[in-house]
Amino acid sequence: MHYVYILRSIKFKDKFYTGRTTDLVRRLAEHNRHENEYTSRYKPWLIKTYVAFQTKEPAISFEKYLKTPSGRAFAKKRL
Repeated sequence: MHYVYILRSIKFKDKFYTGRTTDLVRRLAEHNRHENEYTSRYKPWLIKTYVAFQTKEPAISFEKYLKTPSGRAFAKKRL
């Protein structure tokens, strides 16, 4: 499975991060262990939303969409 996820910072409620992975539990642990320059500043993180895809291509497309202004607005309102 391929997952597109949105994280929310526990300490900084207005900080979100969108990413993609095949191992959601491992990836969350990496974000909370300072293995990503952006997310290390706002840790700890929790998973706000995730969507599973059977193949990689639609996951990539959805992640790219969520990182656009209209995708961020959609996520804020619906996810």
